[in-house]
Amino acid sequence: MGKPMAENLIEAGYDLVVYNRTREKAEDLDDATVAESPKEVAEQSDVIITMLPDSPQVEEVLAGEDGVLEGVSEGALIVDMSTISPVVTEELSEKVSEQGASMLDAPVSGGDVGAIEGTLAIMVGGSEEDFERALPLFEVMGGAVTHVGPSGAGQVVKAANQIVVALTIEAVSEALVLGSKGGVAPEKILDVLGGGLAGNKVMEVKREKLLEHSFDPGFRIELHHKDLGIALAAGREYGATLPVTAVVDQMLQELEVRGKGDLDHSAILTLIEESSAHEIGS
Repeated sequence: MGKPMAENLIEAGYDLVVYNRTREKAEDLDDATVAESPKEVAEQSDVIITMLPDSPQVEEVLAGEDGVLEGVSEGALIVDMSTISPVVTEELSEKVSEQGASMLDAPVSGGDVGAIEGTLAIMVGGSEEDFERALPLFEVMGGAVTHVGPSGAGQVVKAANQIVVALTIEAVSEALVLGSKGGVAPEKILDVLGGGLAGNKVMEVKREKLLEHSFDPGFRIELHHKDLGIALAAGREYGATLPVTAVVDQMLQELEVRGKGDLDHSAILTLIEESSAHEIGS
């Protein structure tokens, strides 16, 4: 995700200083300066963007040894575009403020295609002033950019987004197996459902993957499982009950245990098929 986002910023004329744990990946970015550490990135930048797998990696890159906070300048802006815990985001935002800098949490939705095409949906938490400062950058990387509230709010909305996506994939999978086992062609099921109240983006974007059982990853099961873990932890923190989210979280866990964690999250379909002893279209 981070690489195409960086490429779009370079193409838009921005000067980038980049760091990646695998240096070769950073060196693949033409016209970018490669740094030796997150600290060195911060020393040379007034806006620092992070795109990382989970909360521990963001904490390490920002607050660890040779991290961003060791090199950040007063007045700098840190923009974390990872999907992490909103609680961790709020804690890190306080540490950033203590350094005289500011922070936005700006997780994204849209997958690798959205990152490449610069059409990501970006949900941003933090101050209005910082949001306006970062908006020109967001508009290069995304299509729908929304300021959703104070620090941590972006991560809360992203958790909500991941709940809806996961539960929708599971619901579409159940519908396909029911319809197919009842003798209806799966493509007809999607055609009909897509024209009514049941219509959703999952059936449009994941249509071919579901019909063809081609589960090469757009968004991997293991990452969506991580995201539902964040949502469930936030539910415990805020006192929100998420019963069906917990069920789908366990389905993703089962797929990971079966060695399918690197498949696209639409492979939830295979669990419904196996428990129903039926592959759609057969």
